[in-house]
Amino acid sequence: MAKKEPSQDLTPLLAAWPFVPGEVSARIVAGLDGEPKVQIRIDLGILQMNVTGRPDGQRPNNMESLLEYHEARIDEAEKEGRDPVTLDPDECRELRDEAVQYYHRYIALLTLDDFEGVVRDTTRNLRVLDLCAKHAGEESDRTVLEQFRAYLLMMRTRALASQAIKDEEPKAAVVAIDAGLDALKVHFGESGSPQNFDESQEVQVLKAMRDSLVPKLPVSQTGELQARLDKAIAEENYELAAILRDELKQLKDKP
Repeated sequence: MAKKEPSQDLTPLLAAWPFVPGEVSARIVAGLDGEPKVQIRIDLGILQMNVTGRPDGQRPNNMESLLEYHEARIDEAEKEGRDPVTLDPDECRELRDEAVQYYHRYIALLTLDDFEGVVRDTTRNLRVLDLCAKHAGEESDRTVLEQFRAYLLMMRTRALASQAIKDEEPKAAVVAIDAGLDALKVHFGESGSPQNFDESQEVQVLKAMRDSLVPKLPVSQTGELQARLDKAIAEENYELAAILRDELKQLKDKP
């Protein structure tokens, strides 16, 4: 009698971890290789990724990722004085596909409060945008990813601020948010749509996060905020001055 092969049916595994519509369900499990894996429950199954390195565990061209491979090619060409490297459409498509893997992972890591991992992966995907913008041969490949830059900047800033909050450093969180808002303002300016800054969803998310943090700043920050306000007025930066006045008012009104 032939030996019965074990079933490959995933039904018991999926039943033990039900899918919840509208929620990002993620968890860390121990891999058979001894390394941790991050899993995401989706409607049709489970995505599993490595926690570090390329999410699918592959090492293209014996490098951590295609991004690192192409960055190394470009650096080598520059050092040797050769013609600049130009990425063809297939290479750009592969870079975009790879970036999607990192997107899935940083969304899962955000759910798991692994903010350092989110910063790592969003910073990494911003490098993909910069690489394609500078080295893609086709105009469409240079611009197609730019629609995601504001989102990536927001997610990176949110993770930096969240880590600071986790470390009980609200001042550092506010500083991170201010830097993120500045980066978004530069982005909208460079993209030719500065008027979209205030209405952008990414900006609204960060401003709301900042508003929730200002009352948590220690009273000792009053003097520093006053000094920043005086400097902003002296430099006729009235927009910043208005923000600083609001911060001071919130601190003074705090019981």
